[in-house]
Amino acid sequence: MMNRKPAWLTQWNDSTKVKHLLVTGRAFSLLSLSSMIFFIVLGAAGILHQQSTSSPIHSMKGFSAAVSSGFFGDMMEMEMPSFKSGLESDSFTNKEISAFLMRTLTSINPNDPSGLLSAELPGMHNDSFLIRKGVGTDTNNGPQDHLPITDPPGGAHEDDEAQPPAEEPHEEEQVPSAEPTPPPTHKPDTGDNKVAFIYHTHNRESWVPELEKESKDVSSKTTNITLVGKRLAEKLEEAGIGSLHSDTDYPSTVKDFNYAYSYKYSKKTVKEAMASSGDLKMFFDLHRDSQKRKYTTTEINGTSYAQVYFVIGNKNPNWKENEAFATKIHNALEKKYPGISRGIWGKTTGNAEYNQSLAPESALIEIGGIENTLEECYRTADALAEVISAIYWDAEKVSGKE
Repeated sequence: MMNRKPAWLTQWNDSTKVKHLLVTGRAFSLLSLSSMIFFIVLGAAGILHQQSTSSPIHSMKGFSAAVSSGFFGDMMEMEMPSFKSGLESDSFTNKEISAFLMRTLTSINPNDPSGLLSAELPGMHNDSFLIRKGVGTDTNNGPQDHLPITDPPGGAHEDDEAQPPAEEPHEEEQVPSAEPTPPPTHKPDTGDNKVAFIYHTHNRESWVPELEKESKDVSSKTTNITLVGKRLAEKLEEAGIGSLHSDTDYPSTVKDFNYAYSYKYSKKTVKEAMASSGDLKMFFDLHRDSQKRKYTTTEINGTSYAQVYFVIGNKNPNWKENEAFATKIHNALEKKYPGISRGIWGKTTGNAEYNQSLAPESALIEIGGIENTLEECYRTADALAEVISAIYWDAEKVSGKE
């Protein structure tokens, strides 16, 4: 007679198999989920690392721009006990932490709600981001681009004929002194070598106070940013730095002029200058911002100055060289004219190269805004010439060429 297993034993074996399958399946699912999460985290880390090496907004400079100088000084003190920061310490708020994380993960600036719409609405996109902060920096108000109204036939504006160029301020007349004139001291000079080149991609950018009447298109064929470039070149020459200045009016000299190709036209100007003078080393593209006076003006020792900021094009693979050059000027301005610099900003869309790949010591400098005066911009040009010349001669001393 065959032995039969009791029914209860068969049921027990079946339930054990089911439990075994469930445990095995659960373990498999858990391992699969864990593996998936691991590879997702690994992939995300790789993407963030790649972004941090290619774009300054995701780098440590993006972080340093988001916090106060006092906080950053405290961080350095922790790493270097011998370093003592003289800056006032500020706490790192939850708002700053949240803003930094949001911008790192999404590239959206929570302090600028328009960023949520700008990527989808043509003409509203402004991707400027702060690389280096200064005393005069307002992190909520970065560079503001302006596309001018199409020029009337002939490329002229209504104010061009009626409004002559503003005269440069005259030096006070020197009264002859009865005291003997001291012997002249040695002054460094580049001689016949021209080492600085100043030009203007948007050469007609002007200012409301300097025009005969207010216009939506604050530009002029004669009274424009080229006057500030001329002033900077003259002051650099006085400091012994040979300089060339281009005041080319592209709308009237370029056939079928198209504003969208402005940097194409100015790049040709830079290349021609480089070909004509092999000693050129520093290149400055001067512009005027489109923001109003309250965002573009500072007062130093009772005198008003047009503020400046520097723009670095991130599409240039060697943008860090340009940023290092701009940082030298920014730091020197911060030391001598606190508040005059609105910081160093980067851009990743649009042209975002700005001829800066042509030379490591290239800088795009925005001076003042539409409501500043030419006089205020002249003062700022003088300040720029002072610090640029000091930087140049210090570098020459280090290299032993002076």
